[in-house]
Amino acid sequence: MSRNTVAGYASDLRQWLAFLSKAGRDPLAASEDDVADFLWGLKSKGGLAPASLFRKTESLRSFYSFLAAEGRVAVSPLATMRSPKLPERLPGCLSESEVEALFRVPAADDFASCRTRAMLELLYATGMRVTELVSLKGEYLNLQDGWVRVLGKGSKERLVPVHDRARKTLSSYMVLRQRRFAGKSTAAELFVGRTGRKLSRVQFWRDLAALGRKAGLKAPLHPHLLRHSFATHLLAHGADLRAVQELLGHSSLSTTQIYTHVERSGLKKAHEKSHPRG
Repeated sequence: MSRNTVAGYASDLRQWLAFLSKAGRDPLAASEDDVADFLWGLKSKGGLAPASLFRKTESLRSFYSFLAAEGRVAVSPLATMRSPKLPERLPGCLSESEVEALFRVPAADDFASCRTRAMLELLYATGMRVTELVSLKGEYLNLQDGWVRVLGKGSKERLVPVHDRARKTLSSYMVLRQRRFAGKSTAAELFVGRTGRKLSRVQFWRDLAALGRKAGLKAPLHPHLLRHSFATHLLAHGADLRAVQELLGHSSLSTTQIYTHVERSGLKKAHEKSHPRG
């Protein structure tokens, strides 16, 4: 699992243990009622969304499955408990015209603006996850042949092509990066902050959101929205589903198939607009 997933599960377990401690309950003797009370409290008092409740349930399920395998509990308190049902949600995405609006924002000459433009180009060109993007090392990028080696979840590697526009923008950024930090020690990652240290996900999120506001986008812009847009636009232009799966680094085709629903979501409008009796 990724570091972020591990950190999230660890946070869930700390919250669970704090709940049991306050109630004077032993974690090894916790019951299904304890779990239900815990989740109900999060839902009613904390206002947690179904997706968050689902993750916390799965965190506890994994934890007690481990304890059962170790022989520390006879049976998991979640053995017969169902996870909260998740509503079917289609991932949001930008229209192609909205993406073009981002690229039409006049590019400034300063280092931060050039870096944001290069990251935007690479993100939309490859559909990377934001963690993959900010962790990308310069040695993994082959501009001459137009490929990038992406280190994804579970340390799985994949090769993703990079088109000419992105290659040109990245090349300009790399020249500027080299000039700015000539003779200075920098992080191994391709994208760095003003001090030469690895750029944080939060900083890129802020930079991207600011760019979205300049482009006049109504919805707040975030990195994963561009990943969704990348996949949806490829399918809209006839890309093979398995090819998109490979590009996104999905281990299961079922994960990629949600983008077919996103693409189909526009079919009804097209049908109504084009059908003689629509």
